[in-house]
Amino acid sequence: MPDVQSRRQIQKAATREHIINTAAAVYAERGFSVPTNVIAQEAGLAHGSIFVHFPTREGLLQNILDRFASELGEKLHGLSETEDDLKKFLYTHIEILTKYESFYKKMITDVSSLPRGAMTALIAIQSAASSHFGNVIENNAEKNEIKPIPLHILFNTWMALLHYYLLNSELFAPGRSVLNSRKDELVDSYMVLIKK
Repeated sequence: MPDVQSRRQIQKAATREHIINTAAAVYAERGFSVPTNVIAQEAGLAHGSIFVHFPTREGLLQNILDRFASELGEKLHGLSETEDDLKKFLYTHIEILTKYESFYKKMITDVSSLPRGAMTALIAIQSAASSHFGNVIENNAEKNEIKPIPLHILFNTWMALLHYYLLNSELFAPGRSVLNSRKDELVDSYMVLIKK
C-alpha cells in the first residue's frame, strides 16, 4: 500500500504544480480576473480539480505570489548576506525576475486593478528586494564606491529602470525576454549612474 500512496502523492503534487504553472501563464496573458474554469480548461483538467488543490481563485493566485516572493527572498537574502558585489546582486535580481517575467510584467501593468491580496504580495516582494538591496548598497557605500544618493532613490531608480524595460519590452526585445536580452545593458547603465 505505501507504494500506491506515494504514487498518489506524487501525482497530486504534479497536478498541483501543473495548475500553478498553467495559472501563472494564463494570468500573465489574460490578467488576474480570469475565472478558474478557464485555467482548468487550459490545464486540461476538470474544473473541480482546481478546487481540490486551491479552495479559492484568490488562494491559487496567492500561492503563485508566495512562491515568487519566497524564491526572490531566499536568493537575494543569501546573496546579500555573503556578497557585497552589487553587479552580482543586480544580475541575480534580473535572473529571478526573468523566471517570472511575463507574470511580473502583467502585475506591474495591471497594478491598479490587482486583487487586494496580490497588491499586498507585490508590496512584500518589493519590500524584500529593497531590504536585501540595501544591505549590498551599504557595503558598497562603506567602500566609498557609490555616489551619496539616498538608499530609497537608489532602489527606486533600479526598479524604475527594470519596469521601464518591461513595460516597453516590444521596443527593446520584440518577441524575446527583455530582461534576459538586455540584462548587461540594464546593469551597466545603472552602475554608470550610481558609481563614483
